[in-house]
Amino acid sequence: MDWTERRERFRVILEGRRCLRPASVYDAISARIAEDLGFEIGMLAGSIGSMAVLGAPDLIVLTLSEFAGQAYRICRAGTLPLLVDADHGYGNALNAKRTVEELETAGVAALTIEDTVLPRPFGPQEKPGLLSIAEGVGKMRAALAGRQDRRLVVAGRTSALALAGIEEAIARAKAYEAAGVDAIFLAGAKRRAEIEAVSAAVRLPLFLGGAGGELSDLDFLSARNVRVSLQGHAPFSAAVEAVYRTLKALRDGVQPRDLEGLASSELLDRLTRAKDFERWTMEFLGGA
Repeated sequence: MDWTERRERFRVILEGRRCLRPASVYDAISARIAEDLGFEIGMLAGSIGSMAVLGAPDLIVLTLSEFAGQAYRICRAGTLPLLVDADHGYGNALNAKRTVEELETAGVAALTIEDTVLPRPFGPQEKPGLLSIAEGVGKMRAALAGRQDRRLVVAGRTSALALAGIEEAIARAKAYEAAGVDAIFLAGAKRRAEIEAVSAAVRLPLFLGGAGGELSDLDFLSARNVRVSLQGHAPFSAAVEAVYRTLKALRDGVQPRDLEGLASSELLDRLTRAKDFERWTMEFLGGA
């Protein structure tokens, strides 16, 4: 697999002038669908990884090896450049370095490391906390040290907008920029003024998580150096709903021939690359 070529395509996006919506993907088939529909990049979130692999909520119970394995399955399914949410790097700065090593080997094009205190510590909490800026910088530097392919994009992610306000978000964005990250991921952005302030304070491209409302205008975002803006993770929710309805119908006695909303055999053949396997069967096994 030519992972570097995908990373180069992702960097072209960062160096361009357009803000893109990535396809939220969670397995090989969803990645194939996204690529066939023309999405330029895919996104695997930590929350979606936890639900897809473990059937568990987003409480940081998924391990690095499990997450990297799912990322690899998505990457090998096609040529879609994949951005992944690597949460807190699965531990301290040394763990963050190891996280980058594993995800780079899995083939991802870009990853984010965040500065939220994760997993949840013991005791009552009103809201999540943030690492100190010094510890956050240490994680970013360690993550960059774990990178072997210089084309791999490492983004510093901060939840400071939601947890501590605009001044703290800008301070962290500047600190992570100085540490050498390739982009800044802003979680919790709600208002245009926030994006204008951060984009004026740093030179790096920006990523946004789940932005809507005031931040739905791609022209506005593009002009403020936002290059990736997520739209949530509706495909996974849609897949869960479809499987639930289908299994419930079967359990309730509906005959398979009467089910609605099933993929056609033509679509399944296209997504599973059936024609390629037919050709390989002829070439390597001596016939059909």
